[in-house]
Amino acid sequence: MPQIPEKVHELTVGQLSARSGAAVSALHFYESKGLISSRRTSGNQRRYHRDTLRRVAFIRASQRVGIPLATIREALDSLPEERTPNHEDWAHLSEHWRAELDERIKQLGRLRDHLTDCIGCGCLSLETCVLSNPDDVFGERLTGSRLMVERRPKA
Repeated sequence: MPQIPEKVHELTVGQLSARSGAAVSALHFYESKGLISSRRTSGNQRRYHRDTLRRVAFIRASQRVGIPLATIREALDSLPEERTPNHEDWAHLSEHWRAELDERIKQLGRLRDHLTDCIGCGCLSLETCVLSNPDDVFGERLTGSRLMVERRPKA
């Protein structure tokens, strides 16, 4: 991993990529979504403040545990003056995200259980399969691949 001297306060996209482990394309994507920012040089090259390394680490850690980018952006936007997240920020945000993650874990458990049932049955019936047609309330009274608006005959 390339070392960057302490006196260097801005990083090129290549340096940021090498230090953070994020692909250059990912960094450009994060920037397009407002998660990180850069300034442009007179030659139109991106330069990132050194603190962006911590922001990218925060984004990647959040993604690893399943937090959507929109939620990560909201979290970063909630920090005063768009400062870099610190340990206390992570503790606060992770506590907030815990309930959401617990619910997702429950949903995945239900999905896993239905998958086991489906493998045993093998039908993949569009009418009755809980994987192909989950919680289908319209299927109880209507058929077809999509719900069509009922038209009334003209008077």
